[in-house]
Amino acid sequence: MTQAQVVETALNSFLSPDGSERMEAAFSRRIDKVVRQLDKLDYRVELNSEALALFVRFWLTANPALPDAARVAAQAQGKERFEGFVEALARKMEFGPKLVEAVGRLGSGV
Repeated sequence: MTQAQVVETALNSFLSPDGSERMEAAFSRRIDKVVRQLDKLDYRVELNSEALALFVRFWLTANPALPDAARVAAQAQGKERFEGFVEALARKMEFGPKLVEAVGRLGSGV
């Protein structure tokens, strides 16, 4: 098939009466896929927000305020622990398993 024949076939297909219906169906499928992806993203954002809020609530209720004398040492230790947390988070994001996957397994009864 020559290039001219390919172009002619493509144009005939595009301009045929059912061409617009096929394009609309393909467009509709793509939009449906995007909507499903957005729904998953919305769920994950909500899950992350709720997990963070729950952690903060437990942390605030379980940890009393420090006296002034211990605050400097606690801040230094907190900085060190936070750096370890960031490193662990980077490993988790790179290698998994992710929280969403674990929650998904729990929800599916696996």
